[in-house]
This record gives sequence, structure tokens and C-alpha cells, in this order.
Amino acid sequence: MQKLVFTVLGLICAVLLYFTSVSAGKVFRSDWQLPRTPIQQQPQYRLVLITQELETPFWDQVGRGAKEEAGRDGASIEVWGSYGKNQEEFLKKIEIAIDSKVDGIIVQGLDTDEFKDLTKYKAAFYGIPIVTVANDVPMAESLRRTYVGSDQFVAGQMIAKQLLSDMGKSGTVILMGDSRHEYYQQRRLDGIYDVLKAYPGIKTKYAETLDSREHIIATTQDIMNRSPDVQAFVAVNANIAEAMIQEIGRRSRVEPFHIYSFDDSPDTLSLLKQGKLDGMIEQSPQEMGKLSVNLLIKWLKGETVPLNTDGYFTDIRMLKEKDAP
Repeated sequence: MQKLVFTVLGLICAVLLYFTSVSAGKVFRSDWQLPRTPIQQQPQYRLVLITQELETPFWDQVGRGAKEEAGRDGASIEVWGSYGKNQEEFLKKIEIAIDSKVDGIIVQGLDTDEFKDLTKYKAAFYGIPIVTVANDVPMAESLRRTYVGSDQFVAGQMIAKQLLSDMGKSGTVILMGDSRHEYYQQRRLDGIYDVLKAYPGIKTKYAETLDSREHIIATTQDIMNRSPDVQAFVAVNANIAEAMIQEIGRRSRVEPFHIYSFDDSPDTLSLLKQGKLDGMIEQSPQEMGKLSVNLLIKWLKGETVPLNTDGYFTDIRMLKEKDAP
């Protein structure tokens, strides 16, 4: 009986030894590999694009271009911001981005002390580079690394030259802007004045308004009452154009007036197609998004240091009704 037990145990050991050797052979065989756990590659840089005008055609294109370029460069980018130029919410988003210690911030410039304090002091303290896009602020006041967008001075010159071509070398022109005195609007005005100063027959009057619809209408009423000889209008802030044109049309026919603006409002392209605008500066928002991400990543990698503090200008052109897409 004892002999039988030893025989059975011996057989069991032999079988176990066989299967163990087979398994070991598979493990050590050169062409056998452990199953691989997929490793998700983390983006090299975290970027944020922040605007005051979320979900508008212009800023949707800026965001689209930024996301395309970030995808190509192995970075991640989120689009944050506020709606309807809510400055308090906009500034809060910038502060959150800085506190989150993102690698870089691309932001619509805002020419206020609060904005400049965030970029000049808080972002600089954490070493977070700021690139302004579409709307610039002076570099010395904000310490932004660079600006990407239209040359607003040249855009103003283009408006003035088109006005002279359409209206001639004499007449009264109303230039209407908002009361915030933002840098990009001042650059547009400077460009207009630079061209028109050579024509003594052209009289320019600047009208300033709050940016609510009621104030724009009231300002347009007042300026037309005081300047019955007016022949042309320029909405220096494109968001003014629609309410301004509505009031002009309520008082008289729009067609005799020469009216111009820019494309960074949801309304201006529609107004151009309707023949209510005589001309509009078309910018390149998608290219702004792409270039701003590209330059920021090059700076982060040390490939382009320093960036050009004067900025990188994207294409602009004068669009007439016949050119409207």
C-alpha cells in the first residue's frame, strides 16, 4: 500500500514538473511578450485661450485655429471666457488660469488697469507667458510677450482710403467709438486720422457712446441733430454698427450715407450683405488662433526667444458688398 502511494505521488510530481517546464519555456522564449497596457500620451503643454465674446463667429474662428495648431504641436488648449463683454467674469477666468499654473495664456487684450495688473504682476510672478490676440494692449503696460492679430492702424488707413474713394475729398464724417477708450480702437482712429489729415475738405467728428443699444441710438440721434450735413459714418467699435445703422434708417434712408466698420461683430457681415454697410475690414481670425499657439509653443520650447514685442500681423482686406461671401 505504501509503495502504491509513493508511486502515485511520483507520477503527480512528474506531471507538475512537466507543465512547469513548459510554462517556463514560454516565459523565456524570445518571441513571447507580456501583454502591454496602453499608455496615453500626455500633452506637452497646457494652454488656455480666453475671450470676452464666447460663441461669436469671429471668436469661434480664433478658437478653431488655435485648437488645430495645438493638436499638431502636441499641446492641449481650452477656450474660456465670458459672454457679452462681461468684464468681471472675463478677468476672473484669467485669474483662474494663472492660479492653475497653465503653461501659457492667449487672451483678448483688454485695456484696463485690472487686466494689466493680472498680466504684468500675477502672471509674470508665476512665469506664465501672455500673448494677446485680436485686441492688443501696450506691451510696457502689460508685459505681454507679443501680439497676434490685425495691424489696427493700417486697418484704419484702409477705411479712410475707401471712404475717400467712395465719398470724395470733402464732407463730414462721424467716427463713433465706445467710452472704454481701448487701445485697439485708438489705433484704428489714429490710422483714419493719418489719412484724412491731408484733406482739409474732410471734417471729422468723434462721437463717444456707452455700448448699450439705448445709448448708441441716443448718441446717433444727437450727432445727426447737431451735424445735419453728415455724409459718412465709421463704427470704430464694430458692435456699435447695427444699432447705429438702425437709427440712421429710422430718420432717413440709409443708402445716401457712406458707412463702414469691421468684422469683429456678429452683425457686420449681414449688414454688408444687405447693402447697409459700404465697406468692412475683413480680418483673419482663424490664422490669429493658429499663429498665436504656434508662437507661444516656440517660445516655451526656447526656439523663438524673445518674441517680437511689436507683434505679428495677420492679413486684412477691405470687403465691399459685391465681395461678401
